[in-house]
Amino acid sequence: MFSLLSKNVHKGALGTVRHSSTSSLQKAALRIQNGPVFKGYSFGANKNVSGEAVFTTSLVGYPESMTDPSYRGQILCFTQPLIGNYGVPSSAVKDKYNLLKYFESPHIQCKAIVVGDAAMEYSHWTAVESLSDWCKREGVAAITGVDTRALVSYLREQGSSLSKLLIGEAAESESNTPYEDPSKLNLVSQVSTKSPFKIPALSPKSNILVIDCGVKENILRNLVKRDASITVVPYDFPVQNIISNYDGLFITNGPGDPTTCAATIKNLKATMAQNHDLPIMGICLGHQLLALASGAHTLKLKYGNRAHNIPTLDLTTGQCHITSQNHGYAVDASTLPSDFEQYFINLNDMSNEGMIHKTRPIFSTQFHPEAKGGPLDTSFLFDRFFENVQTYQKRNHETLSDLAFLTKEFPQERVFF
Repeated sequence: MFSLLSKNVHKGALGTVRHSSTSSLQKAALRIQNGPVFKGYSFGANKNVSGEAVFTTSLVGYPESMTDPSYRGQILCFTQPLIGNYGVPSSAVKDKYNLLKYFESPHIQCKAIVVGDAAMEYSHWTAVESLSDWCKREGVAAITGVDTRALVSYLREQGSSLSKLLIGEAAESESNTPYEDPSKLNLVSQVSTKSPFKIPALSPKSNILVIDCGVKENILRNLVKRDASITVVPYDFPVQNIISNYDGLFITNGPGDPTTCAATIKNLKATMAQNHDLPIMGICLGHQLLALASGAHTLKLKYGNRAHNIPTLDLTTGQCHITSQNHGYAVDASTLPSDFEQYFINLNDMSNEGMIHKTRPIFSTQFHPEAKGGPLDTSFLFDRFFENVQTYQKRNHETLSDLAFLTKEFPQERVFF
C-alpha cells in the first residue's frame, strides 16, 4: 500500500527529493462513533485525538487545506489517494504584503488527517520537509493505509460523524479518549486574532475593516493587492463604534456553527442599522453571520461541501462558475428577509451559495472566491466589492487621509492565535 523507504536525499529535475523512514510506523485506527473502524498506520504525531470526520475531494492543495482555519476541530479525510508527494513548503516565506506565501495560517488547523496512501518521498522546488515530518512537528495525528473510498461512502450516507484517531496500543481496543463534538465549541474564538492589526497597501486607495473569524491569508491578499489598507479586528470587536472611519466592511471565513458567534451577529446588526450605504461583503462563515444578522437562519448540512470543483449558478446572470468550498453549515434560503435575494445556488445539492441586498451594497458568498487552492472563476467578486467601495467614497466625499488616522493606532504585526 505504501513503500518503506530508507532516509536519504538526492537532487532531481523537479527539485530536492527526500525519503523519510517508515520503519517505525505504529498501528493506528479511526473509530467512528457508533460506526465502523478503519485501520491503518500512523505517520504523524503520536497522540490520540477526536473530532468531526469530514472529507474533501480536492485533488491538490493539502498544505492550504490543512492550514485553513475553517477545518479547526475536524479530522480531515482526503479522497485523493496519494497525499504528500510534493512535500510541504516553508512557513517562513512571505510575500510583498508580509503575508504567508504558501499557507493559509501559520499552523495546521485540523485535528488529524486521513489518507489512503501517504507519500514517503516528495519532490518539489518549494518543499522543505515531508508531510509526515510536518505533522509530527505540528503535533497533528495522521493515518495512512485507510480505505478512504469506504470511509467517504459511509460519511456520505450517515453524514459527518464524530470520530477519534487512536495510535499504538489504543488502536487495538476501545480507548478512553472521549468523542469531542466541535459544534459545541466556539471555534472562532480559537482562530481569530487576539487584537487588531493592519496590513498597509503599497499604493492605498481605500481603508477596509475586516472581521477576522478565522481568515485565510489569501483573502487578506486579495484585499490589499487591490490597493486597500486593511485593519483586521477580532471576531467579537464592536465594529459599529469605528466603522465610520472605513470605506467598507468585510467578514471572513471561519470554523464551526455560526450561531456560536452571538457577539459578531449583534455587532453586525448594529452596523447595518446605522450605515445604510456601507459596502459589506462576507465569505463562507461571514456569509452565514451576515445572513443571521439580517434575520435569516442557518442549518447544518449532512456532510457539507468541501472541494475545489463545485458548480455554482449566478442567479443574476445565469452563468455557472466552478468554485472552491469548505463548509458544513449553510444559509436556509427560505428564511431570507424580503430585502435580500439569493445570489448563487449550488448546482449539486441546490443549497444557498450567496445572497445580495436588493437596494444596498451588501452581498456575500458561501464559496471561496479567493480559492487557494481551487479555481479563480469568481475572483471578480472582490472587484465588485471595490466598485461599491468607490461609489461609497464618492458619495461621502471623504479623503484617504481623513480615513487613515485610526488605523495608525493599530500594530503592524498579526497577533497569532
